[in-house]
Amino acid sequence: MEDKLVLGGKEFKSRFILGSGKYNLNLIKAAVEQGGAEIITLALRRANTQESENILDFIPKGVTLLPNTSGARTAEEAVRIARLSRAMGCGNFVKIEVMRDAKYLFPDNYETVKATEILAKEGFVVLPYMNPDLNVARDLQNAGAAAVMPLAAPIGSNKGLATKAMIQILIDEIDLPVIVDAGIGKPSQACEAMEMGAAAIMANTAIATAGDVPEMASAFKLAIEAGRKAYLTGMGRVLARGGSASDPLTGFLR
Repeated sequence: MEDKLVLGGKEFKSRFILGSGKYNLNLIKAAVEQGGAEIITLALRRANTQESENILDFIPKGVTLLPNTSGARTAEEAVRIARLSRAMGCGNFVKIEVMRDAKYLFPDNYETVKATEILAKEGFVVLPYMNPDLNVARDLQNAGAAAVMPLAAPIGSNKGLATKAMIQILIDEIDLPVIVDAGIGKPSQACEAMEMGAAAIMANTAIATAGDVPEMASAFKLAIEAGRKAYLTGMGRVLARGGSASDPLTGFLR
């Protein structure tokens, strides 16, 4: 059977999601054409500006929009933004972002759970951005989330899997797709997260700030695919100590 990512009953071949932080036409083009992205997040404030160009004009048809609630500081604000995005025709998918911390941009888990519960009951496919915490992830699952999106490191930092141990716990214990979001800075880090069992990777800054954006998008695509394949085939054992010959030595000196 073909391995697919399933969110809200919708199937996706790609497990790379483009984040919305540093948008430009070349980035979107590279993410879709070289990176194979089928989901692109969208900050609602970018969809309707006073300028003649609209960011929606550059997102190809067939790509699933994932509006986010960037700028929300409470559950109430996040719910209002989500409802507005659906009214504008952006669909039922929504990434919940509730942040009161302006320095590190850490999500407010408590308000995120509240917003998730409200929107899931209204038929939204809710993907909440969260600090990796097992109890919160369980609360989000009970609230109706379609996936959980724990941060690997602070947004835009490119620091990699700083929360690796906590993300692994979520992967092991939660019956929802775990999409690693924020902080992934290299294809190798994306590959490592996929080897752990992550369902998908969201990235933006690592690609947008690369010297060659299309090639970096391609590198992320290949890394994510390699990590997923390694996870599915089963990783080789890790010895606690000593070594183990790759070729049998029995009778070698006889």
